[in-house]
Amino acid sequence: MKRYGAVIKVRPEKLAEYKKLHAAVWPEVLDMIAQCNIRNYSIYHKDGYLFSYFEYHGDDFAADMAKMAADPTTQKWWQVCKPCQQPLETRAEGEWWADMEEVFHCD
Repeated sequence: MKRYGAVIKVRPEKLAEYKKLHAAVWPEVLDMIAQCNIRNYSIYHKDGYLFSYFEYHGDDFAADMAKMAADPTTQKWWQVCKPCQQPLETRAEGEWWADMEEVFHCD
């Protein structure tokens, strides 16, 4: 299992909409997340930033993320969510959410 953290900004005028969307995530999207070996997935908000945390339990992260990205329902979900988000200027090329470095963990 590998832990992942990522960050993105939320547009202030879209925060309520983003929260409403995530209070009722489409079941097909949740199913695809599970099919792609993601567990213990959370998104937190603070001061205009969204922090995403999840645990990956598969053995080919790139393949699982490609599977998710190719799913038509997930693509529609992302199109609904993207207008609420504002990527960080410091994100790596090709990232929407900026990956974070884990600097500490304690079980």
